[in-house]
Amino acid sequence: MPKPNDYAILFDASHCTGCRACQVACKQWNDLPGEATVNTGSYENPPSLSSMTWLRMKYTEGVDRGEVFWDFTRDSCMHCSSAACVEACPTGAVGYREGGVVTVDQDWCIGCRNCVQACPYDAIHYDEEKGVVDKCTLCYDRVSNGLEPACVKACPTGALHSGRYAEMKALAEQRLAALKGAGYDQANVYGLAEMGGTHVLYVLLKHPSAYGLPVGPVTEKRKVASGWLSAGIAAAVLGFAGARWIAERREEVGGER
Repeated sequence: MPKPNDYAILFDASHCTGCRACQVACKQWNDLPGEATVNTGSYENPPSLSSMTWLRMKYTEGVDRGEVFWDFTRDSCMHCSSAACVEACPTGAVGYREGGVVTVDQDWCIGCRNCVQACPYDAIHYDEEKGVVDKCTLCYDRVSNGLEPACVKACPTGALHSGRYAEMKALAEQRLAALKGAGYDQANVYGLAEMGGTHVLYVLLKHPSAYGLPVGPVTEKRKVASGWLSAGIAAAVLGFAGARWIAERREEVGGER
């Protein structure tokens, strides 16, 4: 579970207008290029996360009594306490920083993509040009210098807050009580138990599944194990082939002598 003094972000869906100021701020601060998007009939842009898009606003569209509605939610790395990406990484490139933040040390990344397969939130992606993975850093460079994450700083409605985990958890529970009192019976806090507790908490008006969030996500150990098994088999085959080549080469050299 996150420690009380760990750093955390709180997203309150009841205050979000889907303006995407957070999304733009993330691009600007991290110097991430824009991505061309084909019109799919949705206001979502881009339609998914990538190595160049670490944060986006997700629009879940529906119809209630003949009226169209949108449910907005944040789509980005959750900075899990029991992070599947950390568990899957064979080199230690993906790891925990001070405050519980999960980051990628690209100098150690070998591009195996085990972390990409393991993440239940599809929040870490492979950069084809660089040959490494990339994702949200929780603005560790800003936070470690006493600044708010860029997304939080840009939010005009108070849907995003940041600070010590204990404070964000208390604020989330306070908002939940207020929403329950206002008649939002399905309101809940997401991230308190998921993946060992996440450093990004969500206050939601509806069940997590209504926003496309995984319910009871777990580390996809079978995928991770499969990756390790494949790597082990490959190493064994290469080792056997190498040993055989050396033996044959020795015989060849011995014959020449």
